[in-house]
Amino acid sequence: MRKYLRYIYTLAILIILWQIVSMMAGNYALPGPITVLLKLVDDAGSQKYWQHIGASVFRIMAALAISFVTAVPLGLFLGMTPKIDRLAKPLIYLSYPVPKIVLLPIVLLIFGLGDLGKIVMLAMILFFQLLITTRDAARGVNRAARYSLYSLGGTNQDLFVHVIWPSCLPAVFTSLRIAAGTVVAVLFFVESISTKYGMGFYILDAWGRADIPQIFAGMVSLAVLGVILYETFDFMERIFCRWNRI
Repeated sequence: MRKYLRYIYTLAILIILWQIVSMMAGNYALPGPITVLLKLVDDAGSQKYWQHIGASVFRIMAALAISFVTAVPLGLFLGMTPKIDRLAKPLIYLSYPVPKIVLLPIVLLIFGLGDLGKIVMLAMILFFQLLITTRDAARGVNRAARYSLYSLGGTNQDLFVHVIWPSCLPAVFTSLRIAAGTVVAVLFFVESISTKYGMGFYILDAWGRADIPQIFAGMVSLAVLGVILYETFDFMERIFCRWNRI
């Protein structure tokens, strides 16, 4: 309950500050929260708005799923096999700092201008965050825990199920929470190219028509979407990592 009260207090402060800045800057340049809320409520009553939301949610969830099923197993494998990790380390360290968004034209050229190209672009950006976090978590598993399990007659499978995976899971959820913010931020750029649906297009279309309230309505929608994703992963961590909160 206290957590939600903190959200309410923070939201109230942001709205008050927003209204003050709007009054100082002028309502056209920076529409106030009431104007944006009315625009958001009006658009939310149309089917097209929810088509934009649905398209964005689909791309985000698909990208998260692809990056999770590829990066997490690979990160666990590298963390558990130091020899292969040493071979892969130069490739990871050279490719990770490259800003993936600059590869967007190439990705769209290879995978097409439809949903697939956009999903692949988002998944590429999320992949390295999950990979490095998972690999480092697997490498950091306490050796004493490994030896203790082996001394009790445990196998490599037991080691993974009862030691490595539970130890890495909190780090994986932390990476997913960070990825939730990243994917929403990048979504605008990805959806600004060759698409008719998505919150990125919703904002860009409003910008082309100088519909400032709709631009801010789109920004608020993306912010709410990011908070929902973040809180979802936080809730999942509380469910699947109960031992981490004792």
